[in-house]
Amino acid sequence: MHRRTLVALATAAVTAAATLSAPAFAQSGEIRIAHVYSKTGPLEAYGKQTQTGLLMGLNYATGGSMTVNGKKLVVIEKDDQGKPDLGKSLLASAYSDDKADIAVGPTSSGVALALLPVAEEYKKILLVEPAVADAITGDKWNKYIFRTGRNSSQDAISNAVAIDKAGVTVATLAQDYAFGRDGVKAFKDALKNAKLAHEEYLPTTTTDFTAGAQRLIDKLKDVPGRKVIFIIWAGAGNPFKIADMDLKRYGIEIATGGNILPAMAAYKNFPGMEGATYYYFGIPKNPVNEALVAAHYKEFKTPPDFFTAGGFSSAMALVTALKATGGDTNTNKLIKTMEGMSFETPKGKMTFRKEDHQAMQSMYHFKIKVDPAFAWGVPELVREIKPEEMNVPIRNKR
Repeated sequence: MHRRTLVALATAAVTAAATLSAPAFAQSGEIRIAHVYSKTGPLEAYGKQTQTGLLMGLNYATGGSMTVNGKKLVVIEKDDQGKPDLGKSLLASAYSDDKADIAVGPTSSGVALALLPVAEEYKKILLVEPAVADAITGDKWNKYIFRTGRNSSQDAISNAVAIDKAGVTVATLAQDYAFGRDGVKAFKDALKNAKLAHEEYLPTTTTDFTAGAQRLIDKLKDVPGRKVIFIIWAGAGNPFKIADMDLKRYGIEIATGGNILPAMAAYKNFPGMEGATYYYFGIPKNPVNEALVAAHYKEFKTPPDFFTAGGFSSAMALVTALKATGGDTNTNKLIKTMEGMSFETPKGKMTFRKEDHQAMQSMYHFKIKVDPAFAWGVPELVREIKPEEMNVPIRNKR
């Protein structure tokens, strides 16, 4: 299939998105996919990217037909608003009332943890994308949960590559909920050489970081050697404003992982900053990513972002599995098919680990470069960290 065709197909998915929602009554010739995500709420930007990527990916993976083995793919959107209780009821109604065969989402780790038992109750697959907390495929996991999104350990292990060196002292700044706390725990577990001096947790709604920054400075200012504040943050608020407190005077650096492009505008103030990212459109070199990037530029005049690639990856996993079953949505058959299954994504090949259904995938060690052509700090690839290089713990109780 020519690249021009791929671009046209992927673009058609977004423009036709409004036709994908359907009445609550399933038809025998349909495969019904519920997407529970933050269409509104604090993580709205992330959720909308995932939705765009999911639709583009389904269209691309089916060659533009939006069918698998003659069955039409129907996407049912559910807005959880970032609220765990609402997400829980929406997923239950999707499985029961809307007759969803499978579900994708959610955006928030807190919502995801509330959804896990619902999938188990209805004995239906929930493909988690992009919620990150380790507990989702860890101690809260059940056999109906698969995840294409990266987990906190994958984030932490890859970021430790850039920071974990002898003589380095680290303090963390994170949000006080599942994403932040799981992220810090995984980061702490990944450190083998650097010393962790302090963990600072702030409310997700924080806009004034002065008090937290002062506590971080007090813990680090008199420590010899290299000193780094590692930031784990999502959604609103700009934790990079802590740099306004003249961290350089104390020899303190900032480090962080990847993020959506608007959030990475703050990275322009930190040329040379290192970290690791899940995705940046200019890094992976493969046909799937080329098609996604070209289609997104054509449709939106902008590159695909962090979570667009994630939504696309979830679609590739779903269609790969459904093609393998001949369009059969029997849950046990899908589980058997998906355990150990490899599939192509904008990041290259991913594989669902049999033990916990976490997608094993590459991460990217970067260094920030300032380029006037871009409104954000550009993460230049230092090196690809391949799945086999990361000893991602199996944390479930299976």
